[in-house]
Parts: sequence; C-alpha cells; structure tokens
Amino acid sequence: MERRSQAERRAETRRLLLEAGRKLFAEKGFADTATPDIVAAAGVTRGALYHHFADKTALFAAVVEAEHAAVAASIEAAGEATPTDPVAALLAGSQAFFAAMADPGRRRIMLLDAPAVLGREALDAIDAQYGLETLVCGLRDAMDAGAIKRLPVLPLAQLFGALFDRAALAPEDQRPEFQAAMAAMLEGLRT
Repeated sequence: MERRSQAERRAETRRLLLEAGRKLFAEKGFADTATPDIVAAAGVTRGALYHHFADKTALFAAVVEAEHAAVAASIEAAGEATPTDPVAALLAGSQAFFAAMADPGRRRIMLLDAPAVLGREALDAIDAQYGLETLVCGLRDAMDAGAIKRLPVLPLAQLFGALFDRAALAPEDQRPEFQAAMAAMLEGLRT
C-alpha cells in the first residue's frame, strides 16, 4: 500500500471539507448548516475542520472563492473559443456565466448568502480576483480592438457585473428575457 505524505493527507482533508461545505451550503444555506453536519459529511473530525479553517465562516469564504473561480474558468473558456470577434467572445462569456449560474446552490452561495455572511468588502475582493477581472479583460480587449465604444473599463465592468448577478437571480421562467436584455446591452456597445 502506498503511503501518502502529510501534505497529501492535509490536501485531501481540505478537499473533503470544501466539498461537504459546498454541498451543505448549497442545499441548506449558511445559517442552517452546522459544523457537526459538515464534519460528518466530510468524514473528518471537528479538530480537522478547525485545523484547516478558523471557523464555519472561513470555510464558507473558501467555498465562495472556489465557486467564483469555477464560474470565471467557464467564462474564460467560452471567450477563448471565439477569439476573432471580441464582442462574440463577450457574448459567449455571458452565456457561460448564465449556464454556470443555472445551479440554484451556486446562486444561493454566491449571490444570496455570500454578501450577508462575508460582507461587501470581502466579497468584492473575491470578485475582483475572478469574475470582475475576467469581465475587465474581455471589455478591455474589445475596446482595444475597436469593437466597442471606449468607456471607463472598471466602472463598466462593475455595472455589467451587477446586471449579470441580478439576471442570474431572476425567476427561471424570466431568465431568457434577462439574458436577451444583457446580450442587447453588450451588442449596443459595438462601434
């Protein structure tokens, strides 16, 4: 039997805690998820939880960051698939965002619980590292290519980010209308 190193065991325990936390936060929400439930679902001890995370909020922050990273990766992959037209890349990224946010647990974690639990400043720092950065790069690329109007890129990205989040929270039967409106706004920036 192959022996795992201490670092590998720690990484595995952290992964198990993140997976269990993500599942429970998505299903029950932050407030209704208790640390005993998390450690039971992960199959680890309470001491292991507190070795890796200061508290439930720290675990939740790590889950939120992982969710932001996953959504950003989906958006980047979609945008890279249409490299010749920067507006088409933005539109593809938009569709990738909506597809990634179709998961109700992800919406609950990122858009409902995260602002309340982590606070605006901490959430903005996570978003700046992932989603906002992805949007800034896409808009800047489109501006540099002369495909869209040149506007202050950071405020534009922040406004679109807020619009995307609001659209993701729309009732399921209304999401296509929100997506069409978002696409029309992006198309409206064309030069």
